[in-house]
Amino acid sequence: MTQAMKIAIVDDEQDMRQSISQWLALSGYDTETFASAEDALKVLGPEYPGIVISDIKMPGMDGMQFLKKLMGNDSALPVIMITGHGDVPMAVEAMRVGAFDFLEKPFNPDRMSELAKRATGARRLTMDNRLLRRELSDGGQLMKKLIGQSPVMERLREDILDLGQADGHVLIDGETGTGKTLVAHALHAVGSRAGKKFVLVSCSAWEEEALAKRLFGPMLPEDSALPAVEEARGGTLVLEDIEALSESLQARLLSVINDQGTPAETRIVGICNMQEAGKTCEDALRPDLYYRLAALKITVPPLRQRGEDILTLFTRLSDQFADEYGCEAPKVSAQEAAQLLQAPWPGNVRQLINIAERAVLQARRGTGSIASLLMNDHEEMQPVMTTEGKPLKEYVEAFERMLIDNTMRRHKGSIASVMEELCLPRRTLNEKMAKYGLQRSDYL
Repeated sequence: MTQAMKIAIVDDEQDMRQSISQWLALSGYDTETFASAEDALKVLGPEYPGIVISDIKMPGMDGMQFLKKLMGNDSALPVIMITGHGDVPMAVEAMRVGAFDFLEKPFNPDRMSELAKRATGARRLTMDNRLLRRELSDGGQLMKKLIGQSPVMERLREDILDLGQADGHVLIDGETGTGKTLVAHALHAVGSRAGKKFVLVSCSAWEEEALAKRLFGPMLPEDSALPAVEEARGGTLVLEDIEALSESLQARLLSVINDQGTPAETRIVGICNMQEAGKTCEDALRPDLYYRLAALKITVPPLRQRGEDILTLFTRLSDQFADEYGCEAPKVSAQEAAQLLQAPWPGNVRQLINIAERAVLQARRGTGSIASLLMNDHEEMQPVMTTEGKPLKEYVEAFERMLIDNTMRRHKGSIASVMEELCLPRRTLNEKMAKYGLQRSDYL
């Protein structure tokens, strides 16, 4: 769930602090006040989850000194400065130092609320981006995102750990929406290059001439970035939609690979997303390039092969969207669980994310069903028969596991509450949790 944004109010005048705090609290903000810059600096570290509103004229450390300290700690922290009437030069200097904006006394409270809204929005984006960057450099966190206990997912995680430690180039293929780019991030994060550069280029997003410059240079004088092969030196260069490379660009890429020798200074990871019927990545790439990359190969499994992982993923996603929209996650019936398991999922995980969000929005309005969403996505789907495709026992077990998992998470691991809700004796619940690989410690 998105972290709530705070607003730190710094002013030596108590009445001013209180009036600003009360107004912003009425606007729905979580505020905290400080009588001096020195007091505020004890709290306002680089990861402060909010913004700062500060007077510019204060005894001791004044607003400008305070602003410079804050910018030194975290240049992306939005600071709104309050200036006296006619202090425009001081306000301009504050903006030059890094202030987000300024308010001139006497100020309009609505103007303050509007500035606070923009500043907290900018701060939230910064914090989300930092979290994403941390996750994309943390192999453990990335592996946790590859959810599932199905044999194909167990094998995928093992392949990532094995190939992450290897030194050669890698080819990742699989259907659209299966998470191939996430796998590339994980490969980098669990390997010896984890602390080095990770550069991703989408080959289908550029015209050939522009792509050639982006990959190999020469870059124009006004371009701030290095060519991708230089930028990624010593780290990992990921080429999404590698099948979109022309014959000439494939030849240049092969030259870069050959020039590196063994072991490779920079790891090249090609992501292939062939969607044409009957075509493979081998058909799209020249043989010498294909075999250099495919010596180490990962095929990401389609969602339909992941069995009850589908229910686990759907539950996690619907809970996340329910948190985001401030409502209850939809209850999944046994019939809907069977339909989720039997759906063809041509869009794979990306499609499941879409279905989960729409299911939460439907539940919030009190209309529709998961089954109707699946039918709309697959008009050719017939009503699901639980005896088709898999033994009935497998569908029952998948539903049972989802039910216990959901109930454990809802009650935060309280065994007594789960026993009461599901009408299960302690021994039976323990046996079923052991059978389905569920551990109480995961829910606390």
